[in-house]
Amino acid sequence: MLDTSARLLRLLSLLQTPRSWPGSELAERLGVSGRTVRNDVERLRELGYPVDAERGAAGGYRLGAGAAMPPLLLDDEEAVTVTLALRTAAQGAVPGTEETALRALAKLEQVLPARLRRRVRALQAYTVAVPADRPAPGVSADVLTTLVSACRDRERLRFDYLDHAGSPTRRVVEPYRAVNWGRRWYLVAWDVEREDWRTFRADRIQPRTPTGPRFTPREPPGGDLAAYVSQRVSSAAWRHHARVTVHAPAQAVIERINPAVGTVEALDDDTCVLVTGADTVQTLAVYLGMLDLDFDVTGPAELVDHLRRLGERYARSAAPDRAAAPDRSAAPDRS
Repeated sequence: MLDTSARLLRLLSLLQTPRSWPGSELAERLGVSGRTVRNDVERLRELGYPVDAERGAAGGYRLGAGAAMPPLLLDDEEAVTVTLALRTAAQGAVPGTEETALRALAKLEQVLPARLRRRVRALQAYTVAVPADRPAPGVSADVLTTLVSACRDRERLRFDYLDHAGSPTRRVVEPYRAVNWGRRWYLVAWDVEREDWRTFRADRIQPRTPTGPRFTPREPPGGDLAAYVSQRVSSAAWRHHARVTVHAPAQAVIERINPAVGTVEALDDDTCVLVTGADTVQTLAVYLGMLDLDFDVTGPAELVDHLRRLGERYARSAAPDRAAAPDRSAAPDRS
């Protein structure tokens, strides 16, 4: 049996999970009676924790939003994960949050048990992050907060935007989600004027306040937002596009490619079309070669020419009757 103080901390820890807890389940977890659970809930309320209670089969207790941030009770894995995330933020992952992340990190590391502090330091000392090949465009914490808040509150958002060509436009959207992909943040939203889903780069957005009226969320596009964004972003940036007939079932091709590389359309049980692209025909040829499947390409002409040159080069390199290259490592005969 836990004493009252320990039991209240355990109860608070359970209530911080994003779900409702029936009183009977809390009583079982804490090893007490339902009456004791009700009394403990009242004690938490007296301490300033807003514990909401809902009646009915689907009801229960849950921690509501209050005027002050309650202490967070983290298990070992959560504490290590939060610490590492704060270190990443302090290094400038989101511009403008470095100082705040450092303050939060100092508070957390001060109370970490020695066993967890050692794990965090080991992870920091023996892991190395490879810098991005190109600097990531900066997105201020204020902009990200505005976008996420509009998504959460289901409020229309007005903003100035620089399109792919660098031309300024003004948009009115129903924001759905902010998505992080690679080095960039994107906003997935329903464009009110264009009556279609759009993906916007967050670093090109300048929000206008106040936000607009509330809206009823629409069904999201594609179901998998991560795949939807990666596909839209990749295809918009491709310089070379191709429709490739692959002599294999569609599922076999899907299992071999990343959603960012292209989409697959089944033709029959043994053939499909891969719609793909890349910045260069050389990269596109690599993608196709890594399929390790037979395929037909009719365009673009640059890709067809490049594949022919590759075929000739590979054939020459593998020809059995090709004359062996002289051994240049041997010392010359000076006799």
